[in-house]
Amino acid sequence: MKRLWLLFAQTVTVLVAALFVVATLKPEWLNRRPGLPMVVPVIESPAGSAAMPAGSGGNSLREAAKVASPAVVSINTSKAPENHPQSNDPWFRFFFGDQAQGQPQAGLGSGVIVSQAGYILTNNHVIEEADQIEVLLNDGRKSAAQVIGTDPESDLAILKVALTDLPVITLGDSDALSIGDQVLAIGNPFGVGQTVTSGIVSALGRTQLGINTFENFIQTDAAINPGNSGGALVDIRGHLMGINTAIYSRSGGSMGIGFAIPTSTARTVMEAIVREGKVTRGWIGVEPQDLTPELAESFSVPPGTGVIITGVLQNGPAAQAGIRPGDVVTHVGEKPVSNVAQLLSAVAALTPGTPSTLEVVRKDGKQRVQITPGKRNLPKPPAAGNR
Repeated sequence: MKRLWLLFAQTVTVLVAALFVVATLKPEWLNRRPGLPMVVPVIESPAGSAAMPAGSGGNSLREAAKVASPAVVSINTSKAPENHPQSNDPWFRFFFGDQAQGQPQAGLGSGVIVSQAGYILTNNHVIEEADQIEVLLNDGRKSAAQVIGTDPESDLAILKVALTDLPVITLGDSDALSIGDQVLAIGNPFGVGQTVTSGIVSALGRTQLGINTFENFIQTDAAINPGNSGGALVDIRGHLMGINTAIYSRSGGSMGIGFAIPTSTARTVMEAIVREGKVTRGWIGVEPQDLTPELAESFSVPPGTGVIITGVLQNGPAAQAGIRPGDVVTHVGEKPVSNVAQLLSAVAALTPGTPSTLEVVRKDGKQRVQITPGKRNLPKPPAAGNR
């Protein structure tokens, strides 16, 4: 027994000595990083191992930023000065000097390269009325940009640059976003250079903000500031989910409420502009109103289901199809509508001259009405808010 105890004691002594030698000379064998004293007992990843990408157990969003950032560009615009009507009068210039000559107006914004062909998505308000547009890539290259087309009603514009080997962003499925998903906003805020901010999707389908005619915004708390307009909202894989467009702000800076146009909308607008030079939308000639709980009860439909028609334009497509005031439109084609904004967007997506179907509810029950939409004329753009 004594012999066994002596053998045990010698074995423990050897093991402790070996552990001391390894901890001193080869600490990495014990997953300890050289030079970092183990004052606090923590569990560390093995030296040299990379952090797990976001969405796979880690917290870093660096892979998403690395993938998407090269495709996000800065946009500098300039507009010729507006001179005083009498600026050429020598006496006027004698008394007022250089004040007779206006100063050129400069603007800053962002954009996203979406094609090797040189197409760039941005906001219409970024390049609106600009005389010169310069695009600055993340790799330092610069190029003048050509305006392929604009769509003021969705506040989108398509530019093109004559450069090769362009970094192109991957378009994501914005319809698959959910509230709480992590996102990054990438752009050029205040002209300080490319900046990445992170947050989550705060809300989806935001409408009635008075920013655009057609609104279906992704709301995020990722910091968006002036100059971020036209930049990218990306998911944790670096795929494009939206075009950063506007902020809600009382001070001009970010207050945690920003809005982005979904990629699904931006892609539709881009394809229409590149194909036809403009976006052609449907129109049926009705005056809609959101359905109140009282009206919903009187028509025996659930609240928030459908839009009531309060007026019909004489000889318009809706009038010719038999739509009349008091009808509750619940579907346009196969798309359900629950508010005026959804009805407007669904009708606008119809192809003018191509028959479609509206599902309406009347006192005598549901009916399906065939209608041939007309072509929507471009109205005066709404007043811009904080962007």
